Amino acid sequence: MLARITPRPLSGSVPAIASKSMAHRMIIAAALSSGTTHVVCNTTCADIDATVRCLTALGARIARVDDGFEVHPVPKSVELGILKAFQGAELDAGESGSTLRFMLPVACALGAGATFVGAGRLGSRPLSPLTDELEAAGCDIEGDGLPLTARGRLRPGRFVLPGSVSSQFISGLLLAFPLLPGPSEIEVHGRIESRPYINLTVQALKAFGVDVAIERGVAADGIDEVTRFRAGGRPYRTPGEVTVEGDWSNAAFWLCAGALGSQPVTVRGVSLTSAQGDRNVLAALSRFGARTQRASDAATVQPDRLHAFSMSAQDIPDLVPVISAVASCCEGTTVIRDCARLRIKESDRLATTASELNALGAQVEIDRDSLVVHGVGRLAGGTVDAHNDHRIAMMAAVAAVRCDGPVEIRGAEAVAKSYPSFFDHYRALGGLVELSGE
Repeated sequence: MLARITPRPLSGSVPAIASKSMAHRMIIAAALSSGTTHVVCNTTCADIDATVRCLTALGARIARVDDGFEVHPVPKSVELGILKAFQGAELDAGESGSTLRFMLPVACALGAGATFVGAGRLGSRPLSPLTDELEAAGCDIEGDGLPLTARGRLRPGRFVLPGSVSSQFISGLLLAFPLLPGPSEIEVHGRIESRPYINLTVQALKAFGVDVAIERGVAADGIDEVTRFRAGGRPYRTPGEVTVEGDWSNAAFWLCAGALGSQPVTVRGVSLTSAQGDRNVLAALSRFGARTQRASDAATVQPDRLHAFSMSAQDIPDLVPVISAVASCCEGTTVIRDCARLRIKESDRLATTASELNALGAQVEIDRDSLVVHGVGRLAGGTVDAHNDHRIAMMAAVAAVRCDGPVEIRGAEAVAKSYPSFFDHYRALGGLVELSGE
């Protein structure tokens, strides 16, 4: 799909879509719980649908209802794991890294003997050392990339991971622990990447009656920081109904558009007390010089004179593309550090953020694991390639707010991965976009 955007400022308000990160966790917990759960979730997307598809293959019954999902759990027992009728299922994770990394430990804990398949770059995204720990705990993992088959049943015990790996490995193990016949522990060495996402997992588990004990200390060498997460020995218990909160990751695109435009933009339905790390978009935009307003369930950003600053992306990697778009229109040079993990997303986001913003007239350089963005005030416009990456497509659409000429986004259908209604909301804020098949 080709999106043709005629540049103009965006203004007004839009509702937040459901948090993709929390929806994965809530739906998985519901499908592994003690009874039926009503998950209030005002939107879905390709990644959430992938998780639903995998859980359905394991025997859960998940129905889409007006305001979310009605989830009937996977038939299982603590002693036997999954019922034999559902063993050997094929689980299609699509292009969702969260789905694969969460469902692999869960399938192992169930003894499902499942084969995972997927699409796009998913098969090339790393699963080690998670797979090493699963094998050490009694599972047999076959496959280099996808398809990948996991046989055997996970034993409770101690799992050791470096903090520099994906936080999804830690979350996947935590989601599996309540299925095991005894308590387990994850020992994480070093500073944890994307720590707020683990906080979301802990929050989701608590909603289903599972407490996670967290202990911080130092390793035996007295140098490395060590964090221990302990859970298990207590199964999931349904609360009857849970609500998926609004998504800060996608709200960030509209708030950045407010900083780049001439009128305020408001996103309704986001919580200022959320555990989502991407709510820090407001702090970043304030540092840039934009004016921010906070309400109990909404956030507003108004434009002002923008100036550069330096920041770390360690806990907010998903914000890097759109923050880079804002930085391109600032006075001065912005340095965004700690971007190594962006290389293993749906695209190499270090490369694609730089190349596609530069295609619009920006001046972005890659310096090892950092992006260096030289502010140019306004962009020229032009044609970009989304590289099958939803955040690159949405970044380009937001950058169009500050372009002098039209912007064309090839592969714009990538937004469906997390935000199928993105261009509808773009129009609702006054944007001029024409969509056509290629």
